[in-house]
Amino acid sequence: MAVLADADRILAHAELMRRFSADSLPCSIVKADLRAAVNAIDQFLSDNAAAINSAIPQPARGALSTTQKALILMFVIEHRYLSGA
Repeated sequence: MAVLADADRILAHAELMRRFSADSLPCSIVKADLRAAVNAIDQFLSDNAAAINSAIPQPARGALSTTQKALILMFVIEHRYLSGA
């Protein structure tokens, strides 16, 4: 899967800034550094999509759609890193 289009990265960056503000999560970096982090994570996910997919055991890997696999990844990240944050 290709990286996000620049317009989508801009939207993700803007939404992240709003979320940091709304959730009172002060950020000690400037906007350009936050945008660089968004870009880097997007690139990492693109570069490692095959490895992430390979980590899912069969029969789930073959039966789940890309969207379902993405939801699983989101839920694991949320529960691993965001619970109680």
